Amino acid sequence: MVNAAAITALKHDLAAEARRLGFVACGIAPAAEDALRAARLEAWLAEGRHGDMAWMQDRAHHRRSPQGLWPEAQSVIALGMSYAPAADPLALEAAPERGRISVYAQGQDYHDTVKKALKALARWLVMEAEKRDLGGADVKVFVDTAPVMEKPLGAAAGLGWQGKHTNMVSREHGSWLFLGAIYTTLAFEPDAPGRDRCGSCDACQRACPTAAFPAPYQLDARRCISYLTIELKGPVPLEFRKALGNRIYGCDDCLAVCPWNKFADSAARMKAFLPRAELVAPRLADLLALDDAGFRRLFSGSPIKRIGRDRMVRNCLYAAGNSGDPALAGPVRALLDDPDAAVADAARWALGLLEP
Repeated sequence: MVNAAAITALKHDLAAEARRLGFVACGIAPAAEDALRAARLEAWLAEGRHGDMAWMQDRAHHRRSPQGLWPEAQSVIALGMSYAPAADPLALEAAPERGRISVYAQGQDYHDTVKKALKALARWLVMEAEKRDLGGADVKVFVDTAPVMEKPLGAAAGLGWQGKHTNMVSREHGSWLFLGAIYTTLAFEPDAPGRDRCGSCDACQRACPTAAFPAPYQLDARRCISYLTIELKGPVPLEFRKALGNRIYGCDDCLAVCPWNKFADSAARMKAFLPRAELVAPRLADLLALDDAGFRRLFSGSPIKRIGRDRMVRNCLYAAGNSGDPALAGPVRALLDDPDAAVADAARWALGLLEP
């Protein structure tokens, strides 16, 4: 029989240790399946709104619930790290000769930073459970690369709620949270789920350049600029190229306009997430000249490295075409015979706009 007072005390100390490690939000959710959450996932997949992200479908049985992935799990420790920006993420809209990189990707790769802290917290938990005679604890840590539904689990754990843009929103940290999870065999008392506070606001819906929200709280990834610039291989469909503007990696528009961001404090973010100067407002001309080695040097230690040189240059060509800047015609023309078919196609499209 587990000592209820001891596990309650451990939960309290866990939150304190999480804060010490840099997490600004910590909560507990049940590991059992939630029927509504599972049904929403199945409906989203059935409608094909995951696009080419086949891994969403392939391991849907694991995503349905934490216990679907690990039957022994009893609790989910949901955690959030702030990456609240100090500057306006939309400011570069007025500088078409520069590329816009999503705030989350301007610093070090969050996978590394969050996972390191998750592992440290998990080790602490295992040691404390043993020290307090709670029968031991098994743990598994996850950040973004496993079949784990971090956003609905974070909402179930009280970190905030999934807003109309489908991302996590926190009263204290706005829309700027990196999420991670620790599954454990310890049976903690769950926290109250987050309460939806979007109200009648539809700022995120109106801000989307590609109308990626068929309805509030629903996202069609196939229309989302983050999907188009990061996940989609090959050419971006013609209907979306103008809407990309100068966004070359991800999109912050629906997050940046959220009114709850007024409470977010950029001082709460980890030093690792401070923007690298060369990624804040890069010149498109410089990025168009990148070869594979140059790409790997520039984006070393960045989450951007996963898309590779070809996809980045493809995105920059769309941005160059949208810029209307004739000075970019030369760098674009140099890519007309690029070995990558999507890059060459993007170069022809961009040059058609710059030299009609």
